[in-house]
Amino acid sequence: MSTIIYPSPIFGPVHSRRLGVSLGINLLPEDGKFCTFDCIYCECGFNEEHRPKKKLPLREQVCEALEARLIDMRQNGPRPDVLTFAGNGEPTAHPQFAGIIADTLALRDRFFPQAKISVLSNSTFIHKPEVFDALNKVDNNILKLDTVDADYICLTDRPAGHYDVRKIIEGMKAFRGRLIIQTLFMKGSYRGQDVNNTTDRYVLPWLETVKEIAPRQVMIYTIDRETPGPDLEKATREELDRIGALVKEAGIPVSVSY
Repeated sequence: MSTIIYPSPIFGPVHSRRLGVSLGINLLPEDGKFCTFDCIYCECGFNEEHRPKKKLPLREQVCEALEARLIDMRQNGPRPDVLTFAGNGEPTAHPQFAGIIADTLALRDRFFPQAKISVLSNSTFIHKPEVFDALNKVDNNILKLDTVDADYICLTDRPAGHYDVRKIIEGMKAFRGRLIIQTLFMKGSYRGQDVNNTTDRYVLPWLETVKEIAPRQVMIYTIDRETPGPDLEKATREELDRIGALVKEAGIPVSVSY
């Protein structure tokens, strides 16, 4: 099984299916994973197989590395569409996340004011005021909600410690529409249990919750790279289009990545 462990604190740019030319900002160690989820579909592999030995990059290191890369991109290209906080785990877990967002906003405005700032988060720290405030300042506050079924979340997203999906949903509602919900749909099995979340059993309760949260957009996608769970399968184009149509019928903008 191949996995992707990203350099830190800056990587790319890469071409994102959903975001375009994306310069990655990885606030986690460069030698492993640091995440509050241990998703069976994570391209970085399972947490226990990639325990980092190095420390998190400091705010100053992130700022210096980002400035240097943006200077190079302004001189040599390409022009970024987006600066994306992603990488080897959960970016909002960094204790200096709010300050790093402030630095990134300033650097973006200085070098590429047309570029968007995106954060890909699993939503587990949105209850923290400093994280909530920082996410309200970025262009694309992209929060994960694969389902509202607690058993499915435990099987596939495998959160560390206690995870209350209703608390997460209430936290999402507090953004008052200033968020994008990101949902991965897949099929197959894990340890003999079905993980198909494309059926109405999962889609319809999820859709009602999405309406309740009222995000400005929903991003629907499926598996794109090799996964640590060996028996997972991509959702089909037809399945994704059906779910996307339901979201659109609810009056919420939606993007579908196959």
